[in-house]
Amino acid sequence: MPTEPSPQRTQSDEGGAASRVLLAEDDVLLRAGLAGLLEQSGFDVVGQTGDSAWILPLVRDLKPDLVVMDIRMPPTNTTEGLDAAREIRKQLPEIGILLLSAHAEVEHAMELLATGQRIGYLLKSRVTDVDEFVETLERIVRGGSVMDPALVQELVGARRRNDPLAELSQREHEVLALMAEGRSNAGIARRLWVTEGTVEKHVRHILAKLNLAEADDDHRRVLAVVTFLESR
Repeated sequence: MPTEPSPQRTQSDEGGAASRVLLAEDDVLLRAGLAGLLEQSGFDVVGQTGDSAWILPLVRDLKPDLVVMDIRMPPTNTTEGLDAAREIRKQLPEIGILLLSAHAEVEHAMELLATGQRIGYLLKSRVTDVDEFVETLERIVRGGSVMDPALVQELVGARRRNDPLAELSQREHEVLALMAEGRSNAGIARRLWVTEGTVEKHVRHILAKLNLAEADDDHRRVLAVVTFLESR
């Protein structure tokens, strides 16, 4: 059985202030490219592995702020990365997780995505815009969630007949889809070319139409996104 080499470690230029990232990806070239990109963008890549068996030990040892991992990893290349992500969320829920996949596999990740905090899901083919990718990582580290727009569109196109979102207007659907991508009200306003106040009004209507009980606004937004994701 091959032995995983010692994790690569780097020192932050800001005296340890940079976000600490662990990379779990079996594609050596992609992993090296991500590591270089993150280091150049101010992150501290504290460890790397291409073997799913090493993910949890490295997470426990290095305590990164964020783990960027492939869903499919050796030895079977099925759901090893996803299984490791579930364990990280169970044992160390404060650690952010970004799942990378070559295919849209929303059903496999629904349990994690439904947690609504410090979680992201991107298709590998989408990792082309450096600024956007870095912003995604920062958002997850801060406690947000990010869903690839391609996955959102797939879910929108596969709504069930008994869709709980049926009462929403077209504009409210658009706002909820952008919420599912992890965008703030200000970000949604910029995307739709409307005022932030207009977005806030749409969000209130969405929460009311989904019959979400009064609670913390952030919590209600998460529940709205979960409803959106589950509506197939």
